[in-house]
Amino acid sequence: MSEIKNLKPECIWRNFDALTHVPRPSGHLEKVQQFLLDFAKKNGVEAYKDEAENIVMRKPATPGMENRKTVILQAHMDMVPQKELSSNHNFETDPIQTYIDGDWVKAKGTTLGTDDGLGVAAIMAVMEAKNLIHGPIEALITADEETGMFGANALPSTQLKGEILLNLDTEQEGEMIIGSAGGIDITATLSYKETESEKDDIAIKLTVKGLKGGHSGLEIGEGRGNANKMLVRIIREAIADNEAQLASWHGGNMRNAIPFQAEAVITLPKENKDNLLALAAYYKEIFNEEYKGIENDIDVTAQDVALPATVVPQEIQDNLVNAIYAAHNGVWRYIPSIPNIVETSSNLAIIDIANGEASIQILARSSSESKKKEIATSLHSCFNMAGMKVVFGGAYGGWDPNTDSELIKVMRKIYKDLFNEEPTVQVVHAGLECSIILSKYPVLDICSFGPTLLSPHTPNERAFWPSVPKFWALLTKTLEEIPAK
Repeated sequence: MSEIKNLKPECIWRNFDALTHVPRPSGHLEKVQQFLLDFAKKNGVEAYKDEAENIVMRKPATPGMENRKTVILQAHMDMVPQKELSSNHNFETDPIQTYIDGDWVKAKGTTLGTDDGLGVAAIMAVMEAKNLIHGPIEALITADEETGMFGANALPSTQLKGEILLNLDTEQEGEMIIGSAGGIDITATLSYKETESEKDDIAIKLTVKGLKGGHSGLEIGEGRGNANKMLVRIIREAIADNEAQLASWHGGNMRNAIPFQAEAVITLPKENKDNLLALAAYYKEIFNEEYKGIENDIDVTAQDVALPATVVPQEIQDNLVNAIYAAHNGVWRYIPSIPNIVETSSNLAIIDIANGEASIQILARSSSESKKKEIATSLHSCFNMAGMKVVFGGAYGGWDPNTDSELIKVMRKIYKDLFNEEPTVQVVHAGLECSIILSKYPVLDICSFGPTLLSPHTPNERAFWPSVPKFWALLTKTLEEIPAK
């Protein structure tokens, strides 16, 4: 029996524990979809999978509550599959190994999946409960939120009947989110003809590792290191001063995760090896000094590897390296009226260069449509000048806050009555599905809230379990006090 089952409230942690045994990385959701349908059938809850691969459930009102507005409980079923280098975990087959460390629930070597597994578990707890007081409830558990919000984007615009939406995908207890940033994917690609490497050269694999990584929306404003942006500084200097040539590059694996590791294989004359080793050692010291207080124990390694047969042609190599060096990464601008909230940012997330193909993937975010267009165009221009084909995709708009929300007024009072403190009501730089759902159901009154999670999208993801009882109390009391139609 998993020890997290002993945490309170039992109804949430028991269901979350069950979720950890069901593989659900983005793009591989068949098992979790069936798991949710089986759960609903077992508990006598109406449920089906819609045409967008989302799971929809419905539960009637408790007696005497039939006249209340229908509430949609919403979360996403997929999780970000990130793991430590030493982990052999297979996200498509293996359960997540959870454990308790003081006040935190963690996973052994992988992402924990509380983003948004705790939201799904809370929905399951509501659906199976026999003693809650509530009006009519719908549940919308969306597919592939982490890779492009595909389930929300393809959500049919006529299947939901609710008037209020409670999104359970916020990572700070005590916050009520009423607005979020929009986003856009930028993908730059280039095909090239490889050239033969110099037969008397040697090959070195350069690796930048030990970074925190993190959520590219929630944690982009913390100034964390981006492994791709660090590695390009070393490679550019090695090319300029040590006659290096780029053979391959692999960094990052998720658009919405700050890359915590990147590696590249370069070739160079053997007499320049000592200079390269000194360069790697120099940048290790520089990076740790530059990111002191933000990152801990950044490592830069230079390892002998077999000489590859081919390398990237020099002109193509120089264009790629210069573009990667020049491409903006991190905060572009803060909201002028709310200086501590990021308005616009970009995450240089994934670089893959090998076998005659180069691909660079970026997620840009902004709560301003005009600034989102500006940063996307800037990145398009940067990579276009390097001769790459640049395409936009996966765009979604921001969620404009409703400052007159009746729901927020009700929930603020409930929170104050329950905990004798005021909640924080704000917008967030992370992308939430609320904006997409709202575009299809414009009459919805929406609030996003949840328990406290830290470092989602990284193997250091952890959930502050003392926050979950407060989250559950707010959720259940809100359902009880939903106003009449």
